[in-house]
Amino acid sequence: MMKSSIALLCVLLYATVSHASRQKDQKLTAYDVLEQYDFPVGLLPQGATGYELNTKTGQFTAYLNGTCSFSIESYELKYKSTIKGVISKGRLTKLKGVSVKVALLWLNIVEVTRDSDELQFSVGIASADFPVNNFLQSPQCGCGFDCNNSQENNGDVVSSI
Repeated sequence: MMKSSIALLCVLLYATVSHASRQKDQKLTAYDVLEQYDFPVGLLPQGATGYELNTKTGQFTAYLNGTCSFSIESYELKYKSTIKGVISKGRLTKLKGVSVKVALLWLNIVEVTRDSDELQFSVGIASADFPVNNFLQSPQCGCGFDCNNSQENNGDVVSSI
């Protein structure tokens, strides 16, 4: 009886340690990080290849497999292959690598803040608010949300903002 109890205890202990080890090895995605900071995943292009996060300073870097541009409604957007900023709960500041065309000028989006169900995008001198629901999915590079379903992605990064 004692041997079977010890064997059962060892099996349970091994299973617990093994499960915890597997969970630790499963690295979060850049999208998971956005959600942890109360942002929708659609702020980053679909297909981000990786990220770095300093949890003490909030320094956040996301990597794409290339540059990306597309139009959504009346906005033209561009993403560089590396997006950087400082992330905190509901706030992304010192953003670099995302720009929007306003009239004839390309302006860098420097800050994104979340207030309830609204996201505010700032280019420094001006800002615009959009519903969070607009960013629950990401449009594709080159075609935004107007992509033909039969069109292949050809390795392009998928994007939103």
